[in-house]
Amino acid sequence: MPSTLGWTIKDWQNTYREGASPESLLGELLAGLDITDLAWISLLDGNGLAEALAELEQTLEAAGGDKAALPLYGIPFAAKDNIDARGFETTAACPTFAYTPKEDATTIARLKAAGAVVIGKTNLDQFATGLVGTRSPYGAVPNSFKPEVVSGGSSSGSASVVARGLVPFSLGTDTAGSGRVPAGLNNLVGLKPTRGRFSIRGVVPACRSLDCVSIFALTVNDAGLVSDVMTGFDAGDAFSRKAPYALPLDGPALRRPGPIRRLAIPEHPQWFGDPQSEAAWNTTISLWRGLNVELVPMDFSPMLELAALLYEGPWVAERHAAVEAFMASHADDMNPVVKGIISNAGKFSATDTFKAQYRKEELQRQIDVLLADVDALLVPTAPTAPTIQAVNADPVTLNSQLGTYTNFVNLADMSALAIPAGFRDDGLPFGVTLISGAWKDTELQNLACQWLNAHPTPLGATDKVRPEETPDAAISTPTVQVAVVGAHLSGMPLNTQLTERFAVLLEQTTTSAHYRLYALPNTTPPKPGLKRVAAGQGENKKGEQIIVEVWEMPASAFGSFVDLIPAPLGIGNVELADGRWVNGFICEGYGFDGARDVTEFGGWRAFVTAENGVR
Repeated sequence: MPSTLGWTIKDWQNTYREGASPESLLGELLAGLDITDLAWISLLDGNGLAEALAELEQTLEAAGGDKAALPLYGIPFAAKDNIDARGFETTAACPTFAYTPKEDATTIARLKAAGAVVIGKTNLDQFATGLVGTRSPYGAVPNSFKPEVVSGGSSSGSASVVARGLVPFSLGTDTAGSGRVPAGLNNLVGLKPTRGRFSIRGVVPACRSLDCVSIFALTVNDAGLVSDVMTGFDAGDAFSRKAPYALPLDGPALRRPGPIRRLAIPEHPQWFGDPQSEAAWNTTISLWRGLNVELVPMDFSPMLELAALLYEGPWVAERHAAVEAFMASHADDMNPVVKGIISNAGKFSATDTFKAQYRKEELQRQIDVLLADVDALLVPTAPTAPTIQAVNADPVTLNSQLGTYTNFVNLADMSALAIPAGFRDDGLPFGVTLISGAWKDTELQNLACQWLNAHPTPLGATDKVRPEETPDAAISTPTVQVAVVGAHLSGMPLNTQLTERFAVLLEQTTTSAHYRLYALPNTTPPKPGLKRVAAGQGENKKGEQIIVEVWEMPASAFGSFVDLIPAPLGIGNVELADGRWVNGFICEGYGFDGARDVTEFGGWRAFVTAENGVR
């Protein structure tokens, strides 16, 4: 086996910095790979490697010869064989369907532009229809821990080659869970982005309106780096979306990240007679509680009903739309299970489709209400781990069971991150998935790092020790903190100017002992002015600590908030008792003319209460 076995992206980067060449390392890697391995459909040959190295050299020249400008320089990866890559056929695991693409899929092109080298295409459930990894004429991909158990699909090969350490990352696709179930069953990180975050141009569609390119990696940090490279709007993809600058801090699964996370878990999880997974889940949630995390049992029936719509409702017609022309003339060349599933499209009318769409919206509203006060969902990635033999005997039922906690996510427009969570008593890996709202991808990465640092597992199916995960991903919603001292305090007349901008209260604290508080004359509603005083500057009275509240709001809403502040008040910098400086209310000097010093009350609320009591 190649010496690169089990290397993370960082390991590859470090070796290149020490002077190794892509020609030697990639040549050694390919020499150790076997095309008869069921995970592969195609691999680079000698000529293909030479062309890939020449392309890498051109990319380096375009970067001015600066390898540091290429974050994935010389790093190999694999792509699911429903994603176009020049130099390889795209088969979608159906040889009769195969074609030779003229250009790379957008995701492949972006990875190459960062220096990465695609070395092979991987096996999958045909036309990405399945969660088992057995529906391919190229063979059923075995689980990387126990070959009699399914690998999970449809991105079976992509998960297998990463789990066994052959490449540090790979691309899959995820419509119903294909980027998460194989991760859970093979001890991997599986990143399913917000729909539209990664382009799907150059991807053979399954359900085009729901499809996502996904990432398998050995570490969260590696998945995050690859995600950063692939993220970006693609005008050539009708389903590509521009990431918003900021998101509201409340709303479904969008609470502000705070010191205590609230994660919803299934109130009555389904295990389909698998006590090993149930025991692993019970152990996992007890460990999560030790991470300053509050777990909130929740009724998952709306999620489960929404999940059922994907295969049992008219969305199966979208799968038929993807292969309609091919199926009309080559139905006999298709996997019989896949053909049977897609053939169900004929059972649904246009009327059925609209009714299902209405029901989807109703369920999504119910889910929004349920998730209004949690940070994320925490679910088992797969509730069971069936054998290949069992799946072959009952392919539809067991496939459906594997999608219990994955099928609803794209329909609900959510982001998800599957991560390792230890091992079952029988030695199979057990995984969990963190799910949150659209564009909350990086928040999930930070939470996953916290978990894996506290409860690390080996890297995939190798014996490599998991490195420290660095939760340095920027949050998706830039925010601004502001200290309020008067009419914007909780329960005060102007507090709604904060809450209607989705601001959340972080803490009540005090300023440093350098301030005095004044009741300003002729203000409606009554407002105070905060004045910083300093010894030796002509002040007759020393400063005191004044009670303030610190609120946090989306940066995009801060400007409209400031615009509401009347003279002589404004926003400046206020020093808190612990030495922090934050945005806060200040008052221009002329505003204190005729003002009453109310510092003795320690805060505006106490002064207002006393005044009302006198009256």
